[in-house]
Amino acid sequence: MKAVVYEEFGSPDVLELKDVEKPTPKDDELLVKVHATSVNAIDMIFRSGKSLLFGMTKLMAGFKKPKYKILGFDVSGEVEAVGAKITKFKKGDNIYACLRSPGANAEYVCVPEKFSAIKPANMSHLEAAAAADTGGTALTGLTDIVNIKEGQRVLIFGASGGVGSFAVQIAKTFTTEVTGVCGTDAVDMVKSLGANAVIDYKKEDFTKNGQTYDIIFDAVGRNVTSYSKCKNSLTEDGIFVTVDFQSTIFRYMLNKKVRGYMGGINGEKLDSLRELIEAGKVKSFVDKVYPLSQVAEAHRYYESGQKKGKIGISLLD
Repeated sequence: MKAVVYEEFGSPDVLELKDVEKPTPKDDELLVKVHATSVNAIDMIFRSGKSLLFGMTKLMAGFKKPKYKILGFDVSGEVEAVGAKITKFKKGDNIYACLRSPGANAEYVCVPEKFSAIKPANMSHLEAAAAADTGGTALTGLTDIVNIKEGQRVLIFGASGGVGSFAVQIAKTFTTEVTGVCGTDAVDMVKSLGANAVIDYKKEDFTKNGQTYDIIFDAVGRNVTSYSKCKNSLTEDGIFVTVDFQSTIFRYMLNKKVRGYMGGINGEKLDSLRELIEAGKVKSFVDKVYPLSQVAEAHRYYESGQKKGKIGISLLD
């Protein structure tokens, strides 16, 4: 089968399209014919070999050489075969999943049953692949890490990104007042997602406008914003939640107003996400689509900082 492989850490130039052996599913896995995948921040981390989360990323991605040769954590495709212990899925099912170990930048990938869910019927494979990681992460943050409630004022920092674009829509399903923060070129996009108000961070600092929020959801991480910058913009019982787990793990461990987390998305969470999608309440925003042969170019576009929503990789003709 064809796959995009990397043998060493580095820039997108290390990614090469090669012929590799087709995988065989374990007893608890599905063999999936990949129709689409997408590009996420974790792909950049694994490819570059950066050490984050106090070295945890090196433990996951490899120290001197890549632990996994094929990247790609999002997948949407058709089940071609099932392992001996599979009970929920059968050959021919269309599924989507967020993998814990990469491998979706290929024509076939093995997916553990517990991370898989039936693909939303009203989404293309590209749209479903774009939803798995970032949609699941946004849903986890707003419903598990914090308990979002009707009537709350919610601010989404990084509202035009992969996680942020889903967070805006998911927050709206709870009948909240949502403010999105994004760059100038994404203001119209964030409005189209349903935000009640949009702040262009290039023109206005939301931490200095006197407004307060019950939830500030940092969908960017990387210390672009932080609790220390945002704390005066929280209500008395307000919570700052961030996808930047590393920045909060020790510094704010005992602070009940700060919560950092990582995705941890399983099939049950994707089932919940599918319900929102099929109800017409949530959709994917796919900025650009590349073929498998141009994954390196997709990484370059991701790292340019120009993207809105998600970057898709299509394996369909």
